[in-house]
Amino acid sequence: MSKEKDTALYQQIKARRREEFKESIIKQLKSMIVPLIILAFIVVGIIVIISYKEEEEVEPIIQVEEYSGGKDPITLESDKIKFTLDPATTYFDVTVKKTGMVWHSVPEGADKDPVASKTDKEKLQSTLVLTYSTRYGVNTIYSNYKYSINKKTYDIEKGDDYIKIIYSLGEAEKVYTFPTVMTEESYQQYTSLMDDTAKNMVSSRFKKYDINKLGKKDNKEELLANYPILEDEVIYVLRGDTRDNIRKKLEEYFLGIGYTEEQYMVDRELDKTVKVVDKPTFNVSVIYRLEGDDLVVEVPKEEIEYNPKYPILNITVLPYLGAGGPDEEGFLMVPEGSGALINFNNGKVKQNSYYADVYGWDMATSRSAVVMETSTYFGVFGISKQDNSYICILEDGAPYAAITADIGGQGKANSYNNVSAQYTVTHREQYDVADKFTGSLFVYEDGLGDESFVSRYRFVESGSYVDMAKSYREYLENRYQGMLTAKTDTEAPVVVELVGAVDKVTQFLGVPVSRPLKLTTYKDADAIVSDLDSQGFNNLTVKLSGWTNGGIRQELLKSVKPVSALGSTSQLRDFINNSKNKGVDVYLDGVTNYAYNSNIWDGFIVYRDAARFVSKEKAELYVYDTVTYGKATWDDSYYLLKAPLIDTMVKNLTKAADKYGANVSFRDIGKDLSSDYTKTNKVTRQQAMLNQIDQLKSVKDAGMNVMINEGNDYAIPYADIVTAMDIEGINYTLLDQMIPFYEIAVHGYQNYTGEALNLTQNMDTTLLKSVEYGAGLYFTVMNESPFALQKTLYSEYFGASYDLWKERMVDIYTRYNKELGHTFNQEIKDHEAITGSVTKTVYDDGTQVYVNYGYEDYTAGGVTVPARDYKVVK
Repeated sequence: MSKEKDTALYQQIKARRREEFKESIIKQLKSMIVPLIILAFIVVGIIVIISYKEEEEVEPIIQVEEYSGGKDPITLESDKIKFTLDPATTYFDVTVKKTGMVWHSVPEGADKDPVASKTDKEKLQSTLVLTYSTRYGVNTIYSNYKYSINKKTYDIEKGDDYIKIIYSLGEAEKVYTFPTVMTEESYQQYTSLMDDTAKNMVSSRFKKYDINKLGKKDNKEELLANYPILEDEVIYVLRGDTRDNIRKKLEEYFLGIGYTEEQYMVDRELDKTVKVVDKPTFNVSVIYRLEGDDLVVEVPKEEIEYNPKYPILNITVLPYLGAGGPDEEGFLMVPEGSGALINFNNGKVKQNSYYADVYGWDMATSRSAVVMETSTYFGVFGISKQDNSYICILEDGAPYAAITADIGGQGKANSYNNVSAQYTVTHREQYDVADKFTGSLFVYEDGLGDESFVSRYRFVESGSYVDMAKSYREYLENRYQGMLTAKTDTEAPVVVELVGAVDKVTQFLGVPVSRPLKLTTYKDADAIVSDLDSQGFNNLTVKLSGWTNGGIRQELLKSVKPVSALGSTSQLRDFINNSKNKGVDVYLDGVTNYAYNSNIWDGFIVYRDAARFVSKEKAELYVYDTVTYGKATWDDSYYLLKAPLIDTMVKNLTKAADKYGANVSFRDIGKDLSSDYTKTNKVTRQQAMLNQIDQLKSVKDAGMNVMINEGNDYAIPYADIVTAMDIEGINYTLLDQMIPFYEIAVHGYQNYTGEALNLTQNMDTTLLKSVEYGAGLYFTVMNESPFALQKTLYSEYFGASYDLWKERMVDIYTRYNKELGHTFNQEIKDHEAITGSVTKTVYDDGTQVYVNYGYEDYTAGGVTVPARDYKVVK
């Protein structure tokens, strides 16, 4: 090879190597771009964190109120009642004109109660009691008697149709909104806007200081320490001997020229002698108005003022309105089950007081154990005495309320029988900080929002709980005009729930997987409905549950997929159409608030779709063990969904039901009610209630029928039938009698049932309750035998086999329909407990229904009611 060729070849190799080296450098640089970007973000983040200086939180100024009005009583009046408020105490009386009955806001003689301690006497004399806390969970109770009424730290505003009282509860001194120190420039500016009278008072109450012209008695070092601005400015300082009445006048003058609280916050920094006393102080407004003949009481949350260091946990308004004294006869009505009575002074002083959450537990609030679920599905309570009564109906804010009640007597807090609503103001969660920290720390809900707590007091010219319930019926009719309409049923309604499928763990290629286990196919369902129809179940409604997305523990309804093991979609349509032809409405049941057995393949991403607790942790939920009362962690957890996703689930279920020609059944809407504390899209429990109302209304507007469980009072106007209504409640020892208060209000306007008879712990008792309370019948059945449920977690369905139950079902319904079918389009006219075990329910047409819960026959007035049975007298 020639030298020229060698040189050329060498140059080519050298150029190729340069090119390869260049490409290698470029490739390495490209591979470093992402790490460099990440590193840049980290560096920037570190710089921001290092340079960031947290803005110092300014302690809020809680303006302490002071009443300066007249002493004459302030009144509101309607045709039926007169409300009279004493401005010296803010106590009031409500006089019912027709009967002359006077209801007092606090008990007479409360300050002399021999049973109550000093603190309890202060509560007795209060019209408002609040509980606040700290970040460490230390709770303190403030009564407005001790911390406001007794100190005269309140103000009264009288409008055309209302009276508002602003209570300042706390130990802080009155803060007047005007500057105590001003620069000469500010002094000249402020006084130039005042008239001569104001200007003269300001001039006489402020002393001028000039660092270059101090008097012989002026201590320069002390003045500079108290007013550092003096070194550079001439200042005016309020004289220390200025009395409160003068300070109040000065405040009026400054406010009169447009002086603001924001200016005060700036000006107070000039005065280093002003010390912020770190004592909790709260401003709470209570508004009274008459609407028709009702007294409406409102506490606007947006007007509550407090230091965030001391969040308010709860507020009780009018805890002792109309309380029954130790020598009075009467009763408290509480909404346990469908209603219950607590007789005044019943002697059960060693029993716990009554407590129940309105609409049950908020699932967006975590808990570690559940001993007993306290729940009520309607927010009404009342008091009866002296042949008069009142009911209190909770309106706005009802989802935050709990009903509390107790009797009086030695061993109790005081001598008075009382019932009231306690509202949760701020929600909180406890969390662990570290193993070495043995105390408790809490995180609190941010802000209070613009909602209100509204309660309506309706005064009844009768002491009968039946008349109280009828008054509630009138309220519902007026509030939901056109929604609660009279029923036309001439036969007893019966709901039969058909359980389609449940999930069961099986082996697939040696791996345990959860698969749907068929219990009732669509053909089975068709056969069962045909059989029941032939047996005379003429007013039959069918709920099909466990039919979609995996069965009873239903997966997320991102798409609605019928369980293929139950049959084809055409078989599902055939079942629904065949039922329609028999006059039987089919409701397709579904879960819309929760995600069971769901993952990313089902369209569920937990960090995106799960609601949040106050602690901002995802709302992961468990069932609770009936033995240990703790979380059943051995069972699968499930999640509460965010509000927008719940709305999507409702729409998807509704569309699916409409697609198959059926109606829709909601397993959770109208029963469960939960918040969502997701920071970017918080949904309060009140908003969640309004969302449910909108969802139910949209379904009704689309022309479909709705079935719900339990039947919260805000949901029943939009439901066509309610199943599993709590007609038994919890038999608290404090209670004296269970009553059908809710049923008296809605019977003849809403069809409802108790629990499924064949799944209750005591079928005979539940059946007798259904008779007494005018409920329809409810059964839950499946086509398979109980043996199919072995090695599953669905023991509650062991008594659901149709073949084992059908004869009993037919017997129960045939008699029930024959004797009671004609009553379901009527109102309940009267109800009474004849003895401790025998009751009588009377309908508009005079039909009398006797129920004997005892184990011996009952005979009176020519009527014999067999033991553990019922008797209908037309």
